[in-house]
This record gives sequence, C-alpha cells and structure tokens, in this order.
Amino acid sequence: MSGRLEELARATPATRDRYVDFLRAASIAAVVFGHWFISINHFERDIFSTTSAVGATSGMWLATWAFQVMPVFFFVGGFSNLVTYDAFRRRGEPTSAFVRSRLERLLRPSLVFLGFWLVVQAALHLFDVGGAAGPELLGDTRLLRGMYPPAATLPFGPLWFLAVYLVVVCVAPATIWLHRRFRWWVPAVMVAGAIVVDVVGFGADMGRLRYLNVVFVLLLPHQLGHFYADGTFGRLPRRAFWTMVLVGLGGLVLMTNPWVFEPFGSARFDWFGDVGHYSKSLLGTDVAEEISNAYPPTVCFLLADIWSIGAVMLLRPWLTRWLQRDRPWKATIFLNSVIMTLFLWHMTAYFAVLLLLWPLGVGREQDSTSSWWLLRPVFIGLSAVVLAAIVALVGRFERPRVRQAARTS
Repeated sequence: MSGRLEELARATPATRDRYVDFLRAASIAAVVFGHWFISINHFERDIFSTTSAVGATSGMWLATWAFQVMPVFFFVGGFSNLVTYDAFRRRGEPTSAFVRSRLERLLRPSLVFLGFWLVVQAALHLFDVGGAAGPELLGDTRLLRGMYPPAATLPFGPLWFLAVYLVVVCVAPATIWLHRRFRWWVPAVMVAGAIVVDVVGFGADMGRLRYLNVVFVLLLPHQLGHFYADGTFGRLPRRAFWTMVLVGLGGLVLMTNPWVFEPFGSARFDWFGDVGHYSKSLLGTDVAEEISNAYPPTVCFLLADIWSIGAVMLLRPWLTRWLQRDRPWKATIFLNSVIMTLFLWHMTAYFAVLLLLWPLGVGREQDSTSSWWLLRPVFIGLSAVVLAAIVALVGRFERPRVRQAARTS
C-alpha cells in the first residue's frame, strides 16, 4: 500500500486542488467519528438501534455547529461536479456520460454494501433471529430483522444521505447551467426561498411545505462549490469569507435564542411549539424536540452552510501549504481512495462492536452518563479496528487507479 501511495503522490499534477481532496476526506472522517461518538445504544423487542447523545447532553448542541460537515461535503461536490462535467465536455462526451460516470462511482461500492446486508437479512429471516421491523412484505413477514430501516443510524444511516446525493449528481448539469447563466442570482434565490419556506411552513402550519428546503438549503453549498471551481472564490478578498463566518454564526446565535422572538408574543409558540424559537442543535437529537433544524433543514442549517464555507475558505491558504508535504497528502489520497467504503460501512463496524460487547453488559447505558463517556474510547477504538478490516476486504471496489486519481475531480 505504501508503494502505491508513493506512486499516486508522484502522479499528482501541480494543477490539482489538493485542498478539495482534503475537505472531502476530512468531512467523511468527521461523519464517521461523530456517529461513533454520539451513539447511545438500545436493544428493544430484539432490535438493536442507536439514538443521539446530543439531546441528552447539556451543551453538546454547540459541537453540532462546528462539526456539521454536510455543507462542506456538498461544497466539495459542487466543485468536483463542475470540474468533471467540463472535462467530459472537452472530450466531446455527452451529459449522460458524465452522470453515468458519477453514479457508477457511488453505486459500485454501495451495491457491495447492500449485497452483504441482503445476505445477512436472508439468514436472519431463515433462522428466525431478531425482532421484525420495517414495512410488511407478506403476511406478518417484515422487511428487516434485528434492526430498523434506513432512517435509523444503525447500520443503514448512510443510505439516506447517499440517496440525496445521487439526486444531486443527476441535477448537477442543470445547476451548472444555472450557475453560468444567472451567477449570484441562483444562491440569492436559494437563500430567499429558504426564508420564505420557513416563514410559511411554520407560520401557516404547513409542515410538508418545509421539505422544499431540502432543495434550497442542501443545494446552496453545492451551488457555491461551482463558484470555487470556476475561480470566483479565489478572486474574492478574505473579508468576504470573514463576512460569511460572521453572518452565519451571528445568525445562528440570534435565531436560536428566545429573546429574538419575544416581540412576537404568544404567536411565536404557534410557530415553534413549546420552545418558541429554533432549536440550537443542527442535528436531530432523538428527543421530543419541537423543532428539528435537520429534518427538514431550516434557515439555521442554511446559516451553517454560510459560516462553514466561509471558514474553510479562510483556512485554505494554510492547509494548502500543509498538503504539499508528503505525509498529509498521502493520508488524504488514501482516505479518498476508500471514502465510500468508510462512509457506507462505518456503522456496520460499530454494530459489530456492539454485538460483541452487549452480551458482556458493556455499552448498555441509556444516557450520557459518566460510564458512557468512559466507554467512548473503547467503542471508537474497536470500531476503527473493525472498519480497517472491512476496508482491507472491500475497499478495492472503489477506483484505485493512478489514471483516475490524477484527475481534478
């Protein structure tokens, strides 16, 4: 592996934006660590599941402001999609070839993951192991045994994000056209649209309308990634990115504090239930929260888009210089070569550790108690070992070729 990394590092063209690769790898690493870190384990009706410690731990909401990396991942996606799309067009290939190539890159390792769990589920049904969950198939037979459907984190949590990103890839040619035709008007409309959706969705109690913000809020960083790819962000002064950070963080502080909404009187409780303002957490907390900023995304999530992208652009000069060193660049190359494997399988690795420790009475805390905190290094360390073994087995299903690694995308 070290020899191959040396070869890939030497093959890196001088024009490659190493920082984009670093952001992609760092985003997935943060997702993996975050899921392992915040998981509280449950075993009810012969079904394993996890819930988030964010809602059960005072002050942990603040970590979601710093480690909500979805905007950064979509930002990188916007960069990569535009650069790769242009490469296909220069070679005279059609848009369909671009979409097919991007989908194949995502689906190849995903089908391996789904195939594994299909075999496991067939065995669980055959031997009548685990509680039934999911939609009914025939009679009393349900789709899954021993675990919940993909909306739950364990082990299928990554699938919902993958489904969203597959749609983003399919619409990328349209977002690129909009970018080149209307430029800054596109993100401006997205910001305005997100605000209108929240005002009407909350104010008129139209919950389903709020799901329009999946488009406005999640596509905003992807659209801003196009500005990075075409060099626009590189020409902006640093004060523009400082402004993004201040507006994003300042807006989050304002929108998540009740005193901002007190002038609306009791009407604010019609908008935001018993809390009367936006929740502080940018993740779902798995408690009886009145307002979730993530499902569907709200204006607060949009503010996280703005501040986090401003922050990564401010860090870009220093980290770009650091990535010229061999060690961090090789680590970045390696993580990117197995990035889908890490993303898809990290909760499977955690599940394996849970199945090992649960019969021993370890990991059964139902709250973020002191013993739960002490067990975090155990679960994270063992999960990392299991995930490394999984990567060694199935990581080859991603695209580890020098030719492909040398592309800008």
